[in-house]
Amino acid sequence: MNLRNKILYSVIGLCALIVAVISIRSCCSDQGSDTKPIADNKPVSEYVYGICVDSLDLNEGEIAEGQTLSTLLEPYGIGGVAIENMITSSKGVFNLKSIRAGNKYSVLMSRDSVPKVTNFIYEIGTVDFVVFNFGDSISVYKDKKDITRKKVHHSAQIESSLWNAMVGAGMNATLAMNLSDVFQWNIDFYAIQKEDAFSVIYEELFIEDRSIGVDTIFGAWFLHRGKKHYAIRHSYVDGKGVKVSGYWDEEGKSLKSPFLKAPLRYSRISSKFSNARMHPILRIRRPHHGVDYAAPSGTPVEAIGDGVVTRRYYGRGGGNTLKLKHTRGYESGYLHLKSFAKGITVGSRVNQGQVIGYVGSTGLSTGPHLDFRIWLNGTAIDPLKMANMKGEDLPAKYKPGFEVVRNKVISELDGKAYVPKEAAKADSVKSDTKK
Repeated sequence: MNLRNKILYSVIGLCALIVAVISIRSCCSDQGSDTKPIADNKPVSEYVYGICVDSLDLNEGEIAEGQTLSTLLEPYGIGGVAIENMITSSKGVFNLKSIRAGNKYSVLMSRDSVPKVTNFIYEIGTVDFVVFNFGDSISVYKDKKDITRKKVHHSAQIESSLWNAMVGAGMNATLAMNLSDVFQWNIDFYAIQKEDAFSVIYEELFIEDRSIGVDTIFGAWFLHRGKKHYAIRHSYVDGKGVKVSGYWDEEGKSLKSPFLKAPLRYSRISSKFSNARMHPILRIRRPHHGVDYAAPSGTPVEAIGDGVVTRRYYGRGGGNTLKLKHTRGYESGYLHLKSFAKGITVGSRVNQGQVIGYVGSTGLSTGPHLDFRIWLNGTAIDPLKMANMKGEDLPAKYKPGFEVVRNKVISELDGKAYVPKEAAKADSVKSDTKK
């Protein structure tokens, strides 16, 4: 066979091979057109506190009562020298002396023939934690768990209490306190009745699948004694460039009063305003121009309104005492405090709801309570009969924006799809045109 024929046969063979390959690929392609590609079975790495633990062992626990860092870490081979290095390395980041019983911790260890601690993690709170890395040297840093926010809508009818209604409906119990804060000037939560009801839209916070609390309430209505009270959250920027946020009713009237109804929560009234009360210690009748709220020692006491601290002192009768000056001629007094809040001094400006002290039993007192007093233009008045003054209503120039938010929130509360006015008008025009 000459050279020319050899080349010819080679080309013919190559072409036949190409045709065969194309046919096979086409056949395979046709047969697999309805099948999915094989999934990648590569395992997903597992992370704890942002640390990959694929090659580590995880040990978890809670700080025991009376347990020290040394007794906690000694079983893991962390001795005195390492503890000292942890203390030195954590300066300015975290105070190891603040470790508390009941808080969670984790120890990560290598899987070597002789396991070694690679990380110690302590949960400062629900969200915050501190990590100690053990290597050639010890490094320390703080971090936070990832928080997921979910918009939630719940409604319920009250059979016994607001708290029981919420828990029974599967809501986070802290929502009861948040909702009472919003409506505190309109509804007496000490007089909630059976068959009162509520509907609320709010943002709930989760770490993984665990609810850790409630953030913003976007809107709600509360049916109390046959009357439905609305609360719409709205924000606007005023003429000075300051962002103003608050709650208004459906007409744009403020729900906020210049003063809280009470300076502390979860308490009971043990003595009322009187001109001739029998003093529990002196055993003589004398005026008691205040209201006593019995509460556990250490209960936070809040300023009932914005104001300035005018007096802070210790009195023989009232013990640790604070006096605040407010607008419209009002002053408030807080007696028998265990201690004053940090930063509260004469001349300090305080905001409504700010913690200013803690319930105690200082002075002439038979037990922990707060003696709360109000003066109007220098004259003592009964705090329980103080006029329920309203805050500033929404300025007219901000009403259009508020009405858009209000309509949407009320539609959601009533379980209806919100349709803006412009869209409704457009649909109406289209309908008329078709006719």
